[in-house]
Amino acid sequence: MGEWYFEYEIQVNRPGLLGDIASLLGMLRVNIVSINGVDEAHRGMLLSTNNEESIQRFISIVSTMENINVTRFRQPKLRDRLAVRHGHYIPKDADEKNTFRFVRDELGILVDFMAELFKKDEHKLIGIRGMPRVGKTESIVAASVCANKKWIFISSTMIKQTIRNTLMGDEFNGNNIFILDGAVTRRATDERHQQLVREMMGMSTIKVIEHPDLFVQHSPYKIEDFDYIIELRHHPDEEITYEIIEKNNGLSETNNFGGFGSFNL
Repeated sequence: MGEWYFEYEIQVNRPGLLGDIASLLGMLRVNIVSINGVDEAHRGMLLSTNNEESIQRFISIVSTMENINVTRFRQPKLRDRLAVRHGHYIPKDADEKNTFRFVRDELGILVDFMAELFKKDEHKLIGIRGMPRVGKTESIVAASVCANKKWIFISSTMIKQTIRNTLMGDEFNGNNIFILDGAVTRRATDERHQQLVREMMGMSTIKVIEHPDLFVQHSPYKIEDFDYIIELRHHPDEEITYEIIEKNNGLSETNNFGGFGSFNL
């Protein structure tokens, strides 16, 4: 059964407008899978039918309606599905088409977005930018759970600074989600860790790298190699800088436990 995303802008919000559109879909035997408001004065629908001719007749008719303006009609993309599910579109960078922006109040949408990416069994390199304690690592882990995938920390500061130099058993499974902190890995001097990173980057699996801009500074990779870049902020106007991130990672190497604040596995 084919699916389509249909979105329209309301020109005149008269009573019965949605009922007229729903009735037309019913007469053409086109199913409404889900419906929601997406952004101000816009409504989006996921439609399905076995008859492509019916969907073409529908779009031909509604395009002539004076009370609405058809804004999108296409095979549904991930952003379309999430817009209907959550009620608004995930903002994209105008210049960098693969960059998506979230604020901390939208962690639920972010987790849903990443979980949909994780569910597809294919290679993806995902970078996530954000200041400390904004929810980056927690969102990655939560999305892994939603996608029913096992997550593997290659480097992290989630609890203590962790630097892995080996993988064991089913950790080599390409179905796992590999998580790497670019700031920690960049500072790591253990060659075994760097070799593990190279092996991981060569695997056909999903890899999520926090602080990707720091990671690429001392690696053969470029930001352009990332399939998706996610930016997470406490508020829309927050500037993402790296001075405090590098300072925090430097301080985590020594602490009140006599220098035993990191795990080298």
